[in-house]
Amino acid sequence: MADNKPCRRELMEWINVVSFAVDDVKLFLDTHPCDKQALAFFEEYQKQRNHALKEYAKYYGPLTIDTVDTDACENWSWVNEPWPWQEGGC
Repeated sequence: MADNKPCRRELMEWINVVSFAVDDVKLFLDTHPCDKQALAFFEEYQKQRNHALKEYAKYYGPLTIDTVDTDACENWSWVNEPWPWQEGGC
């Protein structure tokens, strides 16, 4: 990591991990809505996912519309950056 900037590939991998966990537990909660452990798991991983998405947006541009900082930009400039699947390394 240069200048405390996280590795783009590693951050994207982490986003994929926590996103999968969130999506999977949401499916479980569809049939087990009162499971306190599953709810706690969902809340924790949703928080980690949101943090990772914000971290990614800070350094590489937003992946989701809810991580766009509309106050800091005049246009959709991130479309000029490489897409997440185009970057091979850190």
